[in-house]
Amino acid sequence: MRERKSMIDTAKDIASGAHEGQVDKLGAAYIGHPARVAGHARDLGGSPEAIAAAWLHDVIEDCDVSAADLRAAGLPDTVIVAVELLSKRPGQSLEEYCAGVRGNALALLVKEADLADNTDPERTIQLDQATRQRLAEKYQRTRSLLGL
Repeated sequence: MRERKSMIDTAKDIASGAHEGQVDKLGAAYIGHPARVAGHARDLGGSPEAIAAAWLHDVIEDCDVSAADLRAAGLPDTVIVAVELLSKRPGQSLEEYCAGVRGNALALLVKEADLADNTDPERTIQLDQATRQRLAEKYQRTRSLLGL
């Protein structure tokens, strides 16, 4: 009899498939970002649900994956709701986005982990000065709106 895959492994597999071929601002495989965010979520004391949501935090916004796909994969609603909240919708203001994330403890922990990776000096130092400055201002505003 086959052993059932863990929720985290399921999330990791979905994210790996969804982000296949994508690269980040530095030209590295994009899947490194959700992997690092999942590690930060774990380090922040995140539950297995938080770690799964961290793996998936960009798949609805940036890939051809829907909440229905996540549900069909057997992921719990707590994870799916957090991933939906972490997915900025077209026309949604940063204030609206942050209010939704702030109202869900799981989404807030994952966003804190996401911001930790996005502002990691070892990575941001590799960006040009103008991009570093623009992103620093954006992420500081996001932190403020989230109460972090």
